[in-house]
Amino acid sequence: MIESLVLFFTVLRAITRSRAALAAENLALRQQLANYRRKAKRPKLRAHDRVFWVWLVRLWAEWRSVLVIVQPDTVVGWHRQGFRLYWRWKSRGGKHGRPRVDRQVQTLIRLMSRENPLWGAPRIQAELRLLGHELAESTVALYMDRRGKPSSPTWKAFLANHLPDIALSISSSCPRPPFSCCTASLC
Repeated sequence: MIESLVLFFTVLRAITRSRAALAAENLALRQQLANYRRKAKRPKLRAHDRVFWVWLVRLWAEWRSVLVIVQPDTVVGWHRQGFRLYWRWKSRGGKHGRPRVDRQVQTLIRLMSRENPLWGAPRIQAELRLLGHELAESTVALYMDRRGKPSSPTWKAFLANHLPDIALSISSSCPRPPFSCCTASLC
């Protein structure tokens, strides 16, 4: 009785599953059998076996249900290791960061910014482009001479410059009572 129920549910499950899922399960089981048939007490997984399982994880959602030869966490670890290897390869040595600008172009930028103090980075960039040098505006700004901003005048300088006007306005003004609308003007 129990065997017939198990057989019934197995057949029902096989009927309702898609052909792709069935083929993926079949492929996974065959790969594990091929691994067991190797002449070793404990079968060792080779690189191509690991790659197979990593790709199967990406393609088939139920891969954990048929995995017998290793733990599912091991396959996830292989996937992470492959991810790290890929990005290490992708960002391997070579040129990093902003490309170097020739010394001659750097001195030319400094010379142009010194001789033309009203020119900003966009204008110098345009002039360099006319000369055949393709540089970003931020690169031009990086190599321009740093001109200090003109300092704003202090209060002491302000008072020194405007002292005669201030003294004149103080002496010509007349003090008014607080309620000037009520009283007659004294001035």
